[in-house]
Amino acid sequence: MANTSINNAVAAYANAAKALTGAVDGDNGAVTAAGETFGDLLQKAATDSVKTGAESEKQSLLATAGKANVTDVVTAVSAAEVTLQAVTAVRDKAVAAYQEILRMPI
Repeated sequence: MANTSINNAVAAYANAAKALTGAVDGDNGAVTAAGETFGDLLQKAATDSVKTGAESEKQSLLATAGKANVTDVVTAVSAAEVTLQAVTAVRDKAVAAYQEILRMPI
């Protein structure tokens, strides 16, 4: 597989957004209606994903100690699974977008 990473994909997306909007260097990239940049959005999603995984691990550890409700454990593990699937889908789309940008003629 080519040496692609999520950072390269995000950087390529930001550069493409700057080119489309006529932004200049020094701008923070594309800004959403709430004043939040795409990078901020990704960072918040990553932080939330880590928190969901940590909660799942915490509930699993409590279950092994016999101190957790089974329903809470199943709910936490299911939420972590859905979060992992979402993160994987976003990563795949970002890498695909980056590869598409690389194929664009200059």
